[in-house]
Amino acid sequence: MDILIRKAVKEDIHLIFKFIKELAEFEKLSEFLFANETLLAKNLFGDHPRAEVLFALADGHEVGFVLFFHNFSTFVGKPGLYIEDLYVRPTHRSQGVGKMLMKECARIALERDCGRMEWWVLKWNPARRFYEKMGAAAMDEWVTYRFTPEKMKKLAGEE
Repeated sequence: MDILIRKAVKEDIHLIFKFIKELAEFEKLSEFLFANETLLAKNLFGDHPRAEVLFALADGHEVGFVLFFHNFSTFVGKPGLYIEDLYVRPTHRSQGVGKMLMKECARIALERDCGRMEWWVLKWNPARRFYEKMGAAAMDEWVTYRFTPEKMKKLAGEE
């Protein structure tokens, strides 16, 4: 099976959102999906794009996607490439689709002189073995913290 990678364009917004919904269902997190096509179009294809999307195609059909953006490492002194979401439809798993998306992200990260490439994975997700087989190291000593908009408002003194 030949796998092609293509960059998403604004006209793909419906498809991007469809993949995000599928991912949310797979991760059992649909109740936390607040995005919509309008918001995604603004933030992915507006005046100041905040992230990029690539699709993996098999036989001319989109079967996987990856959404990534740049962060910055003060310790490395360079930008990093952060993968927010990588999802391959169940019918095309274990066929090299995810690996092709990861390889393309790595190629882009190197091309853009990134100091590292990172992502989070739910502890129960079997994809962890996939990432480790490629040589990725789990960063188990780090704890993730998060502020919701409500907590940010309280912290900023706006509430």
